[in-house]
Amino acid sequence: MQVIHLEQQSITVLKQLFEADKLDETYINELKSDERKGVQKLIERYERKKLNEKALEKNFLRMSQYEQNSYARGCQYVAGMDEAGRGPLAGPVVAAAVILPRGFKLLGLNDSKQLNEATREKYFAIIKNEAVSYGISIIDNHKIDQVNIYEATKLAMYDAFKQLNPAPDHVLIDAVALNRLSCSSEAITKGDQQSISVAAASVLAKVTRDGFMKDLDQEYPGYGFASNMGYGTKQHAVMLAEHGATPYHRKSFAPVRSAIR
Repeated sequence: MQVIHLEQQSITVLKQLFEADKLDETYINELKSDERKGVQKLIERYERKKLNEKALEKNFLRMSQYEQNSYARGCQYVAGMDEAGRGPLAGPVVAAAVILPRGFKLLGLNDSKQLNEATREKYFAIIKNEAVSYGISIIDNHKIDQVNIYEATKLAMYDAFKQLNPAPDHVLIDAVALNRLSCSSEAITKGDQQSISVAAASVLAKVTRDGFMKDLDQEYPGYGFASNMGYGTKQHAVMLAEHGATPYHRKSFAPVRSAIR
């Protein structure tokens, strides 16, 4: 941290120093006696940022407990697993599995649905780049219709798991119990909000599936796939009623089945 003396700096210079995090706490405390409104606003913004960072640190530590407990039991590689796309009327279900390195740190990582699109895309690249290993599996709508969505989700998860190399010693899964894994596992309710590994898997799964649905929107415009991701929005329902189902719709789902009768 750069030490700055108390001589009055311009607000422009102070803003640059705050943004670069080059002011020490002693100087910041001294700045609190500066009567300029612009300076006080900079201090308020800085303190809000620090409070937010502390909150993110605390949440990341909370979400690391399942992983830390697994390491404490002697596990070397701990994987997280999640899916995206169980509820939509169209498109595939996607599952992802990921092993994060022990020193992995990505403040703000959480359930992918709680992140905006830009953040998801950013985290997607970071996770893939830093992961020890990851696997992504896509099960199409035809298989979903054949075996049902729950079984298709499990098939996707098993396939994503098989792609991991090295194989994990333990797997943390968002709410789905898998009995045919080659290692121990635990299903965690709302796991994408409880475990950093599951949250990372949720990001990989959702960004992959969203990309698929955006491409599908180009092929079948009007259904709103780029925005609704295949979920049953009003616009989607109107298009189903007026134009019927696409080859990517899940015919075993009641709203689609009704539309094609």
